[in-house]
Amino acid sequence: MAELALANQYAKALLEVAQAEGGAAAAEAALDQISQFAALFRESRDLRMALLSPAVDHGHKMRVIARLCEAIGAGRPVRNFLNVVTKKRRLALLEQIRDRYQALLDEAEGIVRAEVRSALPVTEEQKKAIEEALARATGGQVRCGYAVDAGLVGGVAVRIGSSVFDGSVRGHLDALRRRLVSGS
Repeated sequence: MAELALANQYAKALLEVAQAEGGAAAAEAALDQISQFAALFRESRDLRMALLSPAVDHGHKMRVIARLCEAIGAGRPVRNFLNVVTKKRRLALLEQIRDRYQALLDEAEGIVRAEVRSALPVTEEQKKAIEEALARATGGQVRCGYAVDAGLVGGVAVRIGSSVFDGSVRGHLDALRRRLVSGS
């Protein structure tokens, strides 16, 4: 819980700085840059070990971060942010910070994220129809992530935040089974 609160504070601070620096475009760019850095951090065990180790000199860590920021084209807000997070020894929270940043940015832009699972791959035409229906239902702009789950048998299941809308065959069969078992 404390880690999530910290991640939220860092994400909020970065969002405020990025927006002050250049509005929505700068905030989106910062998300992309943090995502790229987080991917490098996640995928390289050596990088994680070096940046998280208290035995590695802080100056060396700053030079490594500077080189990586240059390689990914990170702007001043992201470079400064990574320096502060490293100095405060909070780099282990980077994925959580990135996720919270994404959520705060979406909220600021009125964007709702949805996870759509389907039994079969969804066509572009179906994606458009799903996104339009979800936009009408939520009253906001919707960005969907799609995944195939053969266990659904047919139909789709959609998760928006903590709400799940299950229009799958498996979901209907489960509901029917529950009604039959309960006798109603």
